[in-house]
Amino acid sequence: MTSTLHLRTGLGQRSQHMVICGDDGLAHRLAVTLDAVCGEAVTVVLPSRREGHAPEIAALHRDPHSPIELLVAARPDEQTLRAAGVERAAALALTYRDDQVNMTAALLARSLNPSIRLVIRMFHRERGHHLERLLDRAVAALGRSDDASLDMSTTVLSDTDTAVPELVAAAAVGQGHTLQVEGQVFRGVVRPARTPPQPADLATLAVLSGAHQDDPASEDSAETPGEEGTQLLPDTVTSYHRQFTHGRLMLEEVTHHHAPDAPARGRRGSGAWLRDRLAHLPWKVFLSREVIAVFGALAAIVVALAAATALVEPGPLWKSVYLPLLDIFTMGDPATNESPARRVLQLIAGFVGLAVLPLVVAATVNATEAFRAASVGQPPAADLADHIVLVGLGKVGTRVLAQLCTTEHQVVVVERDPHARGVALARELGVPLLLEDASAPGVLDRARIRQSKSLLVLTRDDGENLDIVMAAREANPQVRVVMRLYDDDFAATVSRTLRASYPDATTRSRSVSALAAPSFAAAMMGRHVLGVMPVERGSLLFTTVDVAGHPELEGRSIHQAFRQHQWRVLAVGAVAPPSSATSTDTLGGLHLDRPGFDWRPPHGRILRAGDRVVLASTRRGLDFLLTGGCSLIRRNRAPEGPRRNGPHRTSPARELSQSPFSATPKPSPALTCPYARPRGQNRGCSQADTDRPGAAQ
Repeated sequence: MTSTLHLRTGLGQRSQHMVICGDDGLAHRLAVTLDAVCGEAVTVVLPSRREGHAPEIAALHRDPHSPIELLVAARPDEQTLRAAGVERAAALALTYRDDQVNMTAALLARSLNPSIRLVIRMFHRERGHHLERLLDRAVAALGRSDDASLDMSTTVLSDTDTAVPELVAAAAVGQGHTLQVEGQVFRGVVRPARTPPQPADLATLAVLSGAHQDDPASEDSAETPGEEGTQLLPDTVTSYHRQFTHGRLMLEEVTHHHAPDAPARGRRGSGAWLRDRLAHLPWKVFLSREVIAVFGALAAIVVALAAATALVEPGPLWKSVYLPLLDIFTMGDPATNESPARRVLQLIAGFVGLAVLPLVVAATVNATEAFRAASVGQPPAADLADHIVLVGLGKVGTRVLAQLCTTEHQVVVVERDPHARGVALARELGVPLLLEDASAPGVLDRARIRQSKSLLVLTRDDGENLDIVMAAREANPQVRVVMRLYDDDFAATVSRTLRASYPDATTRSRSVSALAAPSFAAAMMGRHVLGVMPVERGSLLFTTVDVAGHPELEGRSIHQAFRQHQWRVLAVGAVAPPSSATSTDTLGGLHLDRPGFDWRPPHGRILRAGDRVVLASTRRGLDFLLTGGCSLIRRNRAPEGPRRNGPHRTSPARELSQSPFSATPKPSPALTCPYARPRGQNRGCSQADTDRPGAAQ
């Protein structure tokens, strides 16, 4: 039986709250997102109060204005889930690093509360898909899956897959929050005032509160609101007139998905390729310390035995060396007819050979294996330029490499471990690969860092990442840098220092858990949410909606379906047949099946029942569209248990400062998360709340 510890009374009386199980960085940032940004009541189940990021989560709990509750339990068994209030919870996130633990807890939670939304972290993709289908079939068997007031979805996510598009976009285009739909990558980009429209612009998402010349994704780039404030989803007239005085947030198409190009070895002559390969083979591995030590000792022994042989049997020098070598390798005839001194030297040489030869063989085998492993790399071409240097082929680096190779960007990879999971993929794709330590002198030069446009450093060591970045900046002060850093204080200090030292270069620090947390939070709010894009102190939701059954869309043109400050149709596609289950394009757990979406539909295009649209919307706008004016999730009408009311807490929100388009947190009751509500209040069905033009946040 698992013992649990309640850190506050009244935990069991909670209702319609969010439950998070886990104690790593993702659980910590997810708790911050749901509490400080979304305004949700959260219960966190920790395996221990001292391990992982449990101390940081406990610090959130100790804030007097925080509704976060803690429960300590060794494992998420039935007793633990009941104590956490899963039977009355709206959503449960399982973020343990053990897939089996997450699967077991998900099955238990579904049996305790069939209507709960499940968000499960899984590293094994195929296993996650099977679990998702299994749990969704269990929901369908209840006969209530069509009830719009209940969202009983199961969403399986990988924090790595969720963060990869943002890392790729940061390296490829420098800034902007990204969305990936059916192999196409889109980003929100800020156009400063008086900037003309660009061909890649698809739609105006917001008119910002100021000229907004800086990158809002910067941790230290705060936006000062203007008198009129931010306008989300403005009409065409407003967008046109404000473009001369205000910055605009535009949705831009970054690139199309296409299959990776085949390796280009055949484009050069075989002789040139062979010379290039021979010149870059790692011959230096044969000069390792162990090889030098073993062969040096062997040479010293041969010299000593040769000198002794020359004293015993004077003769030519070659004979004095040749005879001891034959004796060491036991290749000579027995010296039965020789002098006693010669016979003694032969025995000594034989014993020395028995001791030294295994060392010689071992050193030679090790050097040969190191040479073979290092030679599997493929050096970049001498004329390669304007490419991306990727350091690290772990779990994150491998996914980043796979996505970069579906774009038009050239990549050079540096990885010191020849057995890393991404090395085989790099060889298969024909990507230039250096199996060396990126922090060693000369390695980045061989990766042509001086001619590159971006550097992605994705190892797990914050200190090592910083060392590589500093070396790269010394070689190429203009290179765009995206580095993986977890510690927020360290990342902020490093970013400010690098920007001050290299003001003309772009510096970005990213944390995988920080990038993944918003998607996990969006999945806990409802499966229809593709992504959330923070815009100053507000936010936009990107969703897919079937036109059928929505009178605000069905039978209207795209122009007529637009609602200022509420929603805008971005793309139109056909609803996939129910039997389609082979799609591999997902975002936030939602499968977007073929055929694809038209991202530039005519404004006069009539939306019909067989269409599916991609919408950019505000929270209130989406609530009104999907429920006809009532709150989408009626669970918020249920009475809540005891909770501490107070002003909106903003201090933990600084941990989200890396979120693109988020300003420096300010004391404000503004809601910045889908379906968020002011603390201590329930969402009702007030038409004034849902249809009010200014209700953009």
